[in-house]
Amino acid sequence: MSHTPMKVITLGVMPSVDYLPFIVAQKAGIYDTLGLTVNLIKYYSSTDRDHAFQSAQIDGTITDFLSAFQLKSSGIPLKIIMRNESYLCMIVRNGSNITSIKELKNKNIAVSRNTVVDYTTDFIIKTAGILPQQVNRPEIDNIPLRLLMLENGQIDASLFPDPYATIAMSNGHKSLTSTSELNISVTGTVFSVKALKEKKKEIELLIKGYNLGVDYIQNHPTDSLKQILIEEIGIPEALAGIIALPQYTHASLPSMDDLEKCASWLIEKNIIHKSFQYANVIDSSYIQSEQVNIEK
Repeated sequence: MSHTPMKVITLGVMPSVDYLPFIVAQKAGIYDTLGLTVNLIKYYSSTDRDHAFQSAQIDGTITDFLSAFQLKSSGIPLKIIMRNESYLCMIVRNGSNITSIKELKNKNIAVSRNTVVDYTTDFIIKTAGILPQQVNRPEIDNIPLRLLMLENGQIDASLFPDPYATIAMSNGHKSLTSTSELNISVTGTVFSVKALKEKKKEIELLIKGYNLGVDYIQNHPTDSLKQILIEEIGIPEALAGIIALPQYTHASLPSMDDLEKCASWLIEKNIIHKSFQYANVIDSSYIQSEQVNIEK
């Protein structure tokens, strides 16, 4: 009995804990068992990642909903197929004497413009009654550079994903709050419509492997994941055994509430048109979920 050979899936990622189940599935041989080859391509800035996706160098990527909406709005055919587990921490510089969100007023908070970092910065300062124009926002897209600037006292605060948040805190900087504390979910896996048409079976197996990767993480101590965390996520060896990983769950769809908030923010800033239909960016066919009910 002959089988059609499996096509390779190429997924763009940034060094963050949100893609850990994918890399665990790869390193633990889960994808090999499923007969799937997954190439995980690492990027260090959202601009580089988005450019690679736009130019079809990768089939899909883990990105924030805001970037996905902007790409879709600019005419790039894509769909979000699942949400990812990640968090951002608002880290303030050691020695800045900032102990509360309201003290961020008139401070330098580095952002990557019009991304999840910008959106979440607005969300956080708004909780303390600070207006967007009441903070200075140098645009620093590269995350390692942002951390270096924090270390050097060139910025007062910024949002960081792990491993950078854990690295910063281990160096004495403080976290004021995080997206998990604020119950914000803004990250998902997107694929080009072309890839969704041509590689449906492979993407189904990618998600199956993700779920098995989640099971693997849940059934193994963090210590056993140390090599992956060090080599793939970029966590320093001294921190690899103590990093607080998200509570990973099987693949699910984003909530419509999270999507609506992201779209509204972009519309308010005139980045996307007010007629933008965010629900049309979801492809729910890959996830068996009762979370959302979307007309196909």
